[in-house]
Amino acid sequence: MFDITHAPDAASVAGADLAVVPVFAERTPVDGDALAPDFDAISALLDAKDFTGKSGQTLFLQTGGMAAETLLVGLGDDVDLEAIRRAAGNAAKAMSRYETVVSTLHGVPLDGAAGAAAMGFWLGAYSFDEYKSEPQPSKVASVVFAGGPGISTEIERARTITEGVILARDLVNRPALDKPPTAIAAIAADLADNIDVKIYEEAEIEEAGFGGLIAVNRGADRPARMVVMKYEPQGATKTVAFVGKGIVFDSGGLSIKPADGMETMKTDMAGAAAVMGAVQAIARIGLIVNVVGITPLTENLTGGSAQRPGDVLTAYNGKTIEVLNTDAEGRLVLADGLSLAAEMEPDLIVDIATLTGACKVALGPNIGGLLAHDDDAAHMVEAAAAAAGEKVWRLPLDTEYATMIKSDIADMKNTGERWGGTITAALLLSEFVGDIPWVHLDVAGPARVSKAEHYVSKGGSGFGVRTLVAIAEALAE
Repeated sequence: MFDITHAPDAASVAGADLAVVPVFAERTPVDGDALAPDFDAISALLDAKDFTGKSGQTLFLQTGGMAAETLLVGLGDDVDLEAIRRAAGNAAKAMSRYETVVSTLHGVPLDGAAGAAAMGFWLGAYSFDEYKSEPQPSKVASVVFAGGPGISTEIERARTITEGVILARDLVNRPALDKPPTAIAAIAADLADNIDVKIYEEAEIEEAGFGGLIAVNRGADRPARMVVMKYEPQGATKTVAFVGKGIVFDSGGLSIKPADGMETMKTDMAGAAAVMGAVQAIARIGLIVNVVGITPLTENLTGGSAQRPGDVLTAYNGKTIEVLNTDAEGRLVLADGLSLAAEMEPDLIVDIATLTGACKVALGPNIGGLLAHDDDAAHMVEAAAAAAGEKVWRLPLDTEYATMIKSDIADMKNTGERWGGTITAALLLSEFVGDIPWVHLDVAGPARVSKAEHYVSKGGSGFGVRTLVAIAEALAE
């Protein structure tokens, strides 16, 4: 990540390679923007380029002002922090050949503008090139926010959260071969000095009775891990538990997926990645709230000992599940993780998982599903997601559908009927949280992006990290 710093006035950063200047709709500059060109003088050029300042627009100008060139970025006419993040992300994708950049995006008159701009610049510049023989990294070495009062603390907070998102993106983008459960657990053990980490290895998993994790791992030749991360700052009175699905690769097991259905299944641990990124960020920021992060980690493969349709397992809390479709495996490992979280009696449990294709069908690729049995908890998480700039939509957790997962020989079965798959999956999960307020986030759509835009790159998105951090902030307040 390049450095982003603050200078008190634009004159102090004269000579930069590029100036990034925000523009509202109808070519309206930010009040007092020292870097903004004279729009009246260049109106003919702007007309020719059809630049009006609407959201998503960018335009390079040869200005000869304080910077060698200027990049105008459109904000549109309905500007919030997400619009600033997106404008900065669009700029980051356009400015990779410039070494020194100065910007006034932080000057948009909204609380939090500097943090939003910084995050947009950093996330927009992200690329995953670990496996490229000839990577072409961005040339940007520094971005300076010019003008206004001191904003260093805000920028540093944005950096810390961005690092959590990038951790999640990197983990999702890495090939499954190179991220076995043991490797991910090792990364979790080193997130921050003030996080205590317990890693359950094979014998401990058996002894504890994590029946879902054991069952799913049977077809894999690399051992599972259950990771429990605890951040417990002095003075904290509230506790939130985050549980993330960590299926490192999902073949579907014996209920095997078609070949093209496996191409992106390295993404199936995006929930665990989001939990790890969020716990790291929360601990490094130093929020005064207890946080537990739980990530059951395994592959779902087809080895000779793989679980079979018709098998019955016993989850950590003693409830039994008949497995009819081995490709509905995420809910099995989450059953153990949620049971473990509930045993700790937190004030709130939030799980996040790439759980059902049905949710992507319902809400499309950019919106996560939210289901909950507690309205107050649901509203709090909805507000946190909105503040973070991540889209979620609440779906009904209708208990009438529980009959769809009723088993003849066990407490429940792991799949229901064809319809309402997101709801029946969540109803199964609800059996493992007791009476503790709980929210389920199904991120099968937004965890992976098929086309890069603004501050989101193609591949793993890191979706959920910012929402989980915002939840912790709300509880800390």
